[in-house]
Amino acid sequence: MKCIMANGIERPLDLLNSSKGKEVIVQLKNDKQFVGVLQAFDIHINVVLDNTKEMQNGEVRKNLGLTFLRGDTIIFISPSST
Repeated sequence: MKCIMANGIERPLDLLNSSKGKEVIVQLKNDKQFVGVLQAFDIHINVVLDNTKEMQNGEVRKNLGLTFLRGDTIIFISPSST
């Protein structure tokens, strides 16, 4: 039996697929947080973000542009509410 959520997401990677080209928030294990436009990802959840900003206490700490984040450092990825 397949469980399909109201937004059409069946599997975890479906959320990432639907977030391509949109702004996401990425939280890392080292307490760093990044916001950027999701360009690409792979099965290891390595991600490429564009227009990336390192955030601290809700404010931009540093503009990074095109950025690769390694999947094993990521705690969560969430669609941005902005």
